[in-house]
Amino acid sequence: MREWWHWRPLQGSEQLGFAVIGVGRFGIAVCRELLQNGADVLAVDRSARAVEELRQLEPAIEARVVDCTDEESLREAGILDMGTVVVAISEPIEASITATLIAKDSEGTKVKQVIARATSDLHEKMLKRVGADRVIFPSRMQGERLGLELVRPNLMERLALDETHGIEEIKVPEPFVGQSLRDLNLRKNYRVNVLAAGPQRNLTVNPPASHVLEQGHLLVVMGLMDDLQRLPKT
Repeated sequence: MREWWHWRPLQGSEQLGFAVIGVGRFGIAVCRELLQNGADVLAVDRSARAVEELRQLEPAIEARVVDCTDEESLREAGILDMGTVVVAISEPIEASITATLIAKDSEGTKVKQVIARATSDLHEKMLKRVGADRVIFPSRMQGERLGLELVRPNLMERLALDETHGIEEIKVPEPFVGQSLRDLNLRKNYRVNVLAAGPQRNLTVNPPASHVLEQGHLLVVMGLMDDLQRLPKT
């Protein structure tokens, strides 16, 4: 697992919504994953064609044509009112750096964190220098994973078994802490099966019903993707 997957959203940022600047393949992948998990998403791009293509894929999305290097344009579009901004553009490099700086440093910005896409080590250094909280070198699959991580902060790993079933390794959700598997009855209440539970390096496979979940421990569950998404997210 890459180091950046261990990053978690800053507290409260998800309540303010998500903005994606740049809707190429990576940006679209982030948008779609966020939307599928019920998040509020605002997408912008300087290309009217790119915005229209996104609207064709996701008719319900709020998408606007905006000059991503202009502070007032981004402010008027609502980007600076979002808690998390994903700068998905990579070229020209100046545009991604400028957008990152605007999101992070503009007067009155509510942005708590910026995740920016880089194409080189030098690009990464420059993005961090202007305030990016995290810099990634993405592919489409990583875009989907990033979107999922943003709305599922306690998700550690996911394994898709087929199109509808999967296995997830999550941090024990806060509402589950201190309760036994018998009390929670996850099979009945969430329709998922518990495969393992315990500390990260000492998981108990097929734990007994008396097993009590502790804060910071992991829980490995299997079931339908829709049911897994119903588990508490924090």
